[in-house]
Amino acid sequence: MSQFPIRRMRRLRRTQALRRLVQETHLVPSQLVWPLFACHGEGVRREVAALPGVYQTSLDELVKDAERARRLGLGGIILFGLPAAKDATGSEAYDEQGIVQQAARAAKRACLCEYTDHGHCGVVQDGEVDNDASVYLLGKVAVTQARAGIDIVAPSDMMDGRVAGIRKALDAAGFSRVPIMSYAAKMASTFYGPFREAAGSTPQFGDRQSYQMQGTNADEAMREIGLDVEEGADIVLVKPALPCLDLIRRAKQEFGSPLAAYQVSGEYAMIKAAAARGMLDEARAMWETLYAIRRAGADIILSYFAPAAADAL
Repeated sequence: MSQFPIRRMRRLRRTQALRRLVQETHLVPSQLVWPLFACHGEGVRREVAALPGVYQTSLDELVKDAERARRLGLGGIILFGLPAAKDATGSEAYDEQGIVQQAARAAKRACLCEYTDHGHCGVVQDGEVDNDASVYLLGKVAVTQARAGIDIVAPSDMMDGRVAGIRKALDAAGFSRVPIMSYAAKMASTFYGPFREAAGSTPQFGDRQSYQMQGTNADEAMREIGLDVEEGADIVLVKPALPCLDLIRRAKQEFGSPLAAYQVSGEYAMIKAAAARGMLDEARAMWETLYAIRRAGADIILSYFAPAAADAL
């Protein structure tokens, strides 16, 4: 076995050119997906206080962001909608003229909790989220989104059996070609806080721990992912990304399916806040976290940093 000083690991770290030559993990714009928030109105570009650089936009402004995503070569955009009104079943989510459906038709991609007045990701019966009734509505949402031109439906609710329910609904409506990206292992995480401000989806009572996962349970996460793969998920997603790097790695190794990870609002907001206070270099922190997610095994990264990263790449 070679011993020091014959084997010097620093030789290939000496210059930027050498470091680039032996770089193991690569990131390209087509692996990045940009979350966008659509709202009603015209000429609206309203910055989210907790997410500097992230905006709620009306359709005319959202189209500009979609065009920017195309120019940057991003893998896509994912749409979240702010409905004009909320009710107990989140009816605008499956309205043919709902905000996401309009956004898809205007710019051409896709949650249920933003649309319900109680803020939960499904139908509430007797103070609890009714799984099977929620799955039925999710199927309706998926079909109206597919009709509007959504390329991929992305259920984030964590209801049992919803991938099979959505697949059945899509196929019955003639949309067998539309793939499903399932939020397969979505943890009940504090890191979603800024997103709930952006999407107006904070629960009006209780929390989502009865259907989102405990962050302590890695084996359960693998069972959840396995069930979604069996039910027909084309892409599986782990969320949040940085606290779940071990799950990303395990999921890629155990299933081999196309794998997405969501660098969520709290992860983005922490970096932005620390950078604003001069506590770290924002660009370096962005790259370090994105490469960590890729290194763990994610094929696709949903991130609010997507346009900045693609622009630099």
